[in-house]
Amino acid sequence: MKLARLLRHGFITPRAVDRWFPAAALQRIAAAIAQAEAAHSGEIRFAVEAALPWSYLRRDAPVRQRAVMVFSKLRVWDTEHNNGVLIYVELADHGVEIVADRGIARHVPRERWEAVCNTLRERFRRGQFEAGVIAGVQEVGALLTQHFPLADGERNPNELSNKPAVL
Repeated sequence: MKLARLLRHGFITPRAVDRWFPAAALQRIAAAIAQAEAAHSGEIRFAVEAALPWSYLRRDAPVRQRAVMVFSKLRVWDTEHNNGVLIYVELADHGVEIVADRGIARHVPRERWEAVCNTLRERFRRGQFEAGVIAGVQEVGALLTQHFPLADGERNPNELSNKPAVL
């Protein structure tokens, strides 16, 4: 375990999430998710966490490993068309990960998901946390619309909550 990483995680508190994503910002992110989901049958979840749990730090696990676990815990995989997508942000390591279920992952290469992550990272570097997440949600929504569009008059069944998960 690297000391610098341990210190970063030890000194960042859950209040950091409130600073970078206040309640009003989380509500606007939820609204952006609802708006993005209006055009496709997929589901988008956003989760943010100040620091990794000790069990991940102890084994020096990458942020991706935690993102996959959060994908499972939030049941993002539990959609009819297997087209759920998790946008995961971990503040201590500046981690941004996208985990896509197999239905959408078979259509979108990993490099494209990484490009969406880079959009978020670039906005975060400029201090635009809310705007970065909303831009990411819009990009993910566009990909889902491309591969899982709704037919005329059809509505997204909203199988998962649009409310951001603060872990």
